[in-house]
Amino acid sequence: MKINNPAIQLITISDDEAGQRIDNFLLARLKGVPKSMIYRIVRTGELRVNKRRIKAEYKLTAGDLVRVPPVRIAEREVVPVSAKMDKVVALANCILYEDDHLLILNKPSGTAVHGGSGLSFGVIEGLRALLLPKARFLELVHRLDRDTSGVLLVAKKRSALKSLHEQLRMKGMQKDYLALVRGQWQSHCKVVQAPLLKNILHSGERIVRVSSAGKSSETRFKVEARYEFATLVKAIPITGRTHQIRVHALHAGHPIAFDDRYGDREFDRQLLGTGLKRLFLHAAALHFEHPATGETVCIEAPMDGVLRQCLQRLRYQTAQ
Repeated sequence: MKINNPAIQLITISDDEAGQRIDNFLLARLKGVPKSMIYRIVRTGELRVNKRRIKAEYKLTAGDLVRVPPVRIAEREVVPVSAKMDKVVALANCILYEDDHLLILNKPSGTAVHGGSGLSFGVIEGLRALLLPKARFLELVHRLDRDTSGVLLVAKKRSALKSLHEQLRMKGMQKDYLALVRGQWQSHCKVVQAPLLKNILHSGERIVRVSSAGKSSETRFKVEARYEFATLVKAIPITGRTHQIRVHALHAGHPIAFDDRYGDREFDRQLLGTGLKRLFLHAAALHFEHPATGETVCIEAPMDGVLRQCLQRLRYQTAQ
């Protein structure tokens, strides 16, 4: 255990750093500092931009002078990720596409996108161990829940990150997911619009529920295949809220298979014969504009063997 107690930092924002929200800038700058602490120093005015208090959604501009107060936290000693680790080497086989501006991989289920809480390994740490010093800038464009597999986009230049974040903000990026849900999805239910409210429990666990006090959220659904007691649906989130697809599927009356927070244990038991033991939510495809060339990019990520086997056995049971 070591104590981190840096002095006041005065940071002048460069052209390359401009355009970021102050909270996202601090999260990247103050590695290991909890998000709750980041928001506290912004809320209490300990953090100043150009000698003024600002809000967490403030967007930085070139030339801004950011005053970061001393941050005192107890950190666990974390062993650096080795490029020889089996998990890191396995990530190399998950890369779907790479160029000078971005990298796209098919994230395995069970792997977090970021290390944390004393855990050294996450996708981004693994990629840095794998690609450094060749790739000096590696940042996630978006996130996937730990148990969700599929397409994950990583920027290799800050200019690419800014461009892709703008596409997300303007809803110019389309994400297609596949989910196995309980029961027969109603054909007429093509859009779920339900506001989502995020609650963080004392344990740090995030729980999301439909609430009129929440943020507007929309997911489009399309039936891909029907089975005896389940449906495979394509889900396209129009907004990007935490656990959005999982909660919207539950709200529609069709929880996702093996969802440990919003699922149905009886439904999970029905699926045991298929070999499935993980959340059946897979980011199957991503459509966006390449930040450098402007060309439309469509990347598809194949499902892993566990998900394919599950569907194969469901098809067999339904045909009997």
